Amino acid sequence: MTAAIPPTPAPPALDKRDWIAGLEKGLSIIECFDDANPRLTASQAGAHCGMTRTAARRYLLTLEHLGYVASDGKLFWLTPRVLRLGQSYLESARLPRIVQPFLQRVTAGTQESAYVSVMDGDDVVYIARNGSTRALNTGYVLGSRVQAQVTAAGLLLLSMRDPESLEEWLAKHQLKAYTSYTIASKERLRIELKRVRAQGWAMSEQQLELNYRGIAVPLRDRHGAILGALSVTMPMGHESSEEAVARVLSVLSETAQAMRHLI
Repeated sequence: MTAAIPPTPAPPALDKRDWIAGLEKGLSIIECFDDANPRLTASQAGAHCGMTRTAARRYLLTLEHLGYVASDGKLFWLTPRVLRLGQSYLESARLPRIVQPFLQRVTAGTQESAYVSVMDGDDVVYIARNGSTRALNTGYVLGSRVQAQVTAAGLLLLSMRDPESLEEWLAKHQLKAYTSYTIASKERLRIELKRVRAQGWAMSEQQLELNYRGIAVPLRDRHGAILGALSVTMPMGHESSEEAVARVLSVLSETAQAMRHLI
């Protein structure tokens, strides 16, 4: 029987004496910027974060002083300095460093871009990548966050959750259609996740972007716990789904197995 992935664990309890509310609010200000809100006034940022305009403005001005935010006097936006926060994870975390040689093995065996990704909340985050020469400009960049259900890695990781956790995820999550092929029905998604769980690997075709396919297998540690997904992304071209699976699945599975005693 396939072991279920537990939901993202809740953070450990914190003594009130150790809680720094200002840090929480400062980070929430940074996180309120996204593709739909690239530039915000202090009032808008405050509304997103549940604080007054005055409080939001003070946090924004502090972040501007530190170099994380820029402003024209009215609107605020993030600067590239924010990328240091994610880069610190990629450079210090153990998993991205360990998997890199194995991603090179996948790329050599498939001539496709290879990735390791993990779940963070509702999204898949790509924490390691290796690309073939012809595919260097395709696929996801390091740190990319993508809604889980439209990627092979995300489908795999969702499918491995226990039924109660998965139903909670479905209940609170709105399924967005990115292409005409995107699974936007929760009932259809349940059927697909059940199929993925049964076969132990996932394939996603044109769910997020037309003419692209992804295939993913679970990445387990020595105890069998699932830490993330090992996947490839490729242009579909003239290769059928069956041909793509036959070409890359064994390479992914064998590489994931070889990694188990190192992660």
